[in-house]
Amino acid sequence: MKANLLLLSSSRVGSTDYLAHAREWIAAHLGDIKELLFIPYAGVSISYDEYTHMVQSALQPLNIKVTGIHQAEDAKIAVEQAQAIAIGGGNTFHLLNELYAQQLIPAIQQRVNDSVPYIGWSAGSNVAGLTIRTTNDMPIIEPPSFAALALLPCQINPHYTDYIAPGHNGETREQRLQEFMVVNPDVPVLGIIEGTALKLNQGKLTLLGTEDGWYFKGGHKIAMKCGEEINF
Repeated sequence: MKANLLLLSSSRVGSTDYLAHAREWIAAHLGDIKELLFIPYAGVSISYDEYTHMVQSALQPLNIKVTGIHQAEDAKIAVEQAQAIAIGGGNTFHLLNELYAQQLIPAIQQRVNDSVPYIGWSAGSNVAGLTIRTTNDMPIIEPPSFAALALLPCQINPHYTDYIAPGHNGETREQRLQEFMVVNPDVPVLGIIEGTALKLNQGKLTLLGTEDGWYFKGGHKIAMKCGEEINF
């Protein structure tokens, strides 16, 4: 794989500032690159300008210039010329719908295949998988397809948690993923906990952070240890 991916479960961990926990990972991921194309399409209750400003402020300590794709005259050309690409969190359905509307999926796939660094968090990590069928989000809009960027040969479930609120009678996250496995027994799902991230570099996929993740496939749930290679 030529892909160079950093897929964060979340933009925060606990009460930390926006993207603060991931700054060192982002700096290492980008290396000498100091310009980042940000795709804010997952933002629904926040304007794209406001969302881009949040990311600019969060990455200012790294001296990274962040440009919102919505500010470009041609979004596709912006992707084709990007030194690095980041997609933020929000609503995954809205994000994917906009990626289809702007016809950006092939362009992003090509740039990632050309080894352009990709960073995603939350919804931006979810769309890096095969489809968005393991998102946690409300389907507020119907994209043309659930097929996503397919930068990894698996499904991704950001914000994964085993927590069950007292008195709550709805399905747990694990129960929902068990349902997915019943219908799709051959498709792996990676559940990543807040504060952790998936890192793909030189064909090697590992989990960053201090909390184990979970590998779901064929009715089985297997712990993914931080620092250990993940194989499909």
